[in-house]
Amino acid sequence: MVDYHEANSQQQSNHGIYMQPEEDWDRDLLLDPAWERQQRKTFTAWCNSHLRKAGTQIEVIEEDFRDGLKLMLLLEVISGERLPKPERGKMRVHKINNVNKALDFIATKGVKLVSIGAEEIVDGNVKMTLGMIWTIILRFAIQDISVEETSAKEGLLLWCQRKTAPYKNVNVQNFHISWKDGLAFNALIHRHRPDLIDYDKLRKDDPLTNLNNAFEVAEKHLDIPKMLDAEDIVGTLRPDEKAIMTYVSCYYHAFSGAQKAETAANRICKVLAVNQENEHLMEDYEKLASDLLEWIRQTKPWLENREPEKTMQAMQQKLEDFRDYRRVHKPPKVQEKCQLEINFNTLQTKLRLSNRPAFMPSEGKMVLDINNAWQGLEQAEKGYEEWLLNEIRRLERLDHLAEKFRQKATIHEDWTKDKEAMLTQKDYEMATLADIKALLKKHEAFESDLAAHQDRVEQIAAIAQELNDLDYYDSPNVNARCQTICDHWDTLGSLTQSRREALERTEKLQETIDQLYLEYAKRAAPFNNWMEGAMEDLQDMFIVHTTEEIQGLIAAHEQFKATLPDADKERDAILGIHNEMMKIAQSYYIKLSGVNPYTSITPQSINEKWDKVQHLVPARDHALQAEFNKQQSNEHLREQFASKANVVGPWIQNKMQEIGRISIEMHGTLEDQLNQLKQYEDSIVNYKPNIEKLEHDHQLIQEALIFDNKHTNYTMEHIRVGWEQLLTTIARTINEVENQILTRDAKGISQEQLNEFRSSFNHFDKDHSGKLGPEEFKACLISLGYDVGNDQQGEAEFARIMGVVAPNNTEEVSFQAFIDFMSHETTDTDTAEQVMASFKILAGDKSYITAEELRRELPPDQAEYCIARMAPYRGPDAVPGALDYMSFSTALYGESDL
Repeated sequence: MVDYHEANSQQQSNHGIYMQPEEDWDRDLLLDPAWERQQRKTFTAWCNSHLRKAGTQIEVIEEDFRDGLKLMLLLEVISGERLPKPERGKMRVHKINNVNKALDFIATKGVKLVSIGAEEIVDGNVKMTLGMIWTIILRFAIQDISVEETSAKEGLLLWCQRKTAPYKNVNVQNFHISWKDGLAFNALIHRHRPDLIDYDKLRKDDPLTNLNNAFEVAEKHLDIPKMLDAEDIVGTLRPDEKAIMTYVSCYYHAFSGAQKAETAANRICKVLAVNQENEHLMEDYEKLASDLLEWIRQTKPWLENREPEKTMQAMQQKLEDFRDYRRVHKPPKVQEKCQLEINFNTLQTKLRLSNRPAFMPSEGKMVLDINNAWQGLEQAEKGYEEWLLNEIRRLERLDHLAEKFRQKATIHEDWTKDKEAMLTQKDYEMATLADIKALLKKHEAFESDLAAHQDRVEQIAAIAQELNDLDYYDSPNVNARCQTICDHWDTLGSLTQSRREALERTEKLQETIDQLYLEYAKRAAPFNNWMEGAMEDLQDMFIVHTTEEIQGLIAAHEQFKATLPDADKERDAILGIHNEMMKIAQSYYIKLSGVNPYTSITPQSINEKWDKVQHLVPARDHALQAEFNKQQSNEHLREQFASKANVVGPWIQNKMQEIGRISIEMHGTLEDQLNQLKQYEDSIVNYKPNIEKLEHDHQLIQEALIFDNKHTNYTMEHIRVGWEQLLTTIARTINEVENQILTRDAKGISQEQLNEFRSSFNHFDKDHSGKLGPEEFKACLISLGYDVGNDQQGEAEFARIMGVVAPNNTEEVSFQAFIDFMSHETTDTDTAEQVMASFKILAGDKSYITAEELRRELPPDQAEYCIARMAPYRGPDAVPGALDYMSFSTALYGESDL
């Protein structure tokens, strides 16, 4: 057997600094009777705690082991093995042989025996006997204790420190003076069985009460015999370390079973917590997807409504409502859609990391379904905006045409006023020949004037027809007025023809005609028509959209003004004819009737109309100049919008390319990439005021009814779509890197492994799309050593792998799916078998578990979670209320229905 003191010295050297100070104490205590008394009582009680299982005990330790019989029995009880048959003789040689059999058995357990022989035990040597028992205690009670890669005495000390750390006045640093006040013993019991001790009532200055309380509770409730005397511990300067260690080891073994149950309960709690969190994420996804799809469903009919309004004001209100939708209602939904994709990706990653089956949303609520619905919404939105702008253009043209119709109709009606009465009068019946001739010529002039007005009537009819074609809301009134004009025009034509026939019948009665009157009438009529046409043109409405168009009108107006001097000469000539006629009449004493028999156009009317033309010319100048200024302002708005759009558009494109490079290139750790992406995200968010300024410029353009811009290829729609894609891309890329970090930390993947995975993935991602096709992915697997060749076995293996990385038959493998697959291949995760083994521990090795056991071992919410989902146990050993934890464990990992 091992030498007692030599074994102690070896153990001290193995434990380093902690054991070194105790050498001087042990040398002093070898001569201290208190040391022998403590060890004798403790070792005797420890031996009896095991011998009682065989129905015997010892009284005096150095006497009762002398014949070797109880010593062999003790070793059989604590080892669970059978020793050689003892010799029953009473002679010394029989006793030595029995003790040697016990010592030989100890040696087979890896203990080197030095200096202790059978003779010393048979002779009743106290110190050798105690040394032998201590060696047995070390080997069978303390050696197997292990806490965080430390064993034996150091492991037992670390266990005591961990368990008593939360308690005040307790500082376990050794196995002697740290236990003198008794608080450490009470703390160990309270930590595992708080119902047995009221720790707050213990006082550090009353060690006897503390020690006796712990010893009595341990003996009564924990089946640990009283191995120490409180008076000996308190009365000894330094209690015996081996006695304390022996007694404390009994605490460790008594509570080790509870530790196993705690570990099993922790494993189950962890698995159930993951499952509950995943179910909560699934419910959140379903609700968010349902709300977003419902909003799209309610919004699309509004965007698809093409019911036109009758007035420009009503259509502009619709456009304003559409702008509110773009600015206020849609942006939060863009964020919800982005967050929905992020939640879906995070959930799938957590399910893969916890070895759960992939989440399949309800029918119609897949990310692809939501993207399709969103695409339909944006198509309806684009079509609605185009329709609004076209309707505004149409109404603008309708208003212009309607005003033009009213002006021309008013001018025509003013001209035709009293014409019917003139054509129906019988003035030629009592007139002289000269008067008849004059009336005939006057009628010819009227017919000429009537023919000149035919174009105006045709223009009025054409404008009315165009208003009908464009679905003008007041078309009935326009048609009625146009029909009245046309009917009246036909009547005038008939009356004109009737009057001409009447005058021609009396033409022979006419002999003299005043050539001057005739010449005056012939020249005055076209000049009068020219002035009326000029006045009509000078008051004509116009609509233009560019500076070029208004410049064209200004040029035409300048050309018209250039003809005014010639017109003025023609006016002077016409007035000269009239003056000549008056001069001849005065010269030859001709009495004139005061009116020109051939025309109603008087010099006064010519001068009045000429003055009106002269007044309308500068007014036209002012209107054209005002429109020119307006078009210049519109051009400035175009240039202002274009200058910003030509900066914002390329900026968005560059940011998209930079984000793509960051997600593909391998620079630094994932945290570095995440920080860089978040910096990009901050810079993108800070750039939003530029987008808002551009929106403001775009609103000014729309309010000015500007429909094109030659200075830029970017429209506000392009900028909005690019901005939304940029926000979605940066959020999705950050989420992918966060999921990679989550995968790395959960699976224990090193940065070098991640870089190797990224390098392999990028090598085969030729188009830098961030995804691998089936053939690219197969080549990547082959480069990593996977047997996925073109033979039947390789194709089957490749099909299995594709089913893992692309469960939705997407035919494309993302880098996140590739990382999940590689981490799953190289790391370990919880399994259904491990969970079943944990439940079996809680159930005490039974094939079923009860609700009472679940509530005792698990937290309340998780215990109720299990009880609600576990099926009743149907085995032959079932009891009332038995639950089937095996089917529940397989259901957690998708191997059966939960």
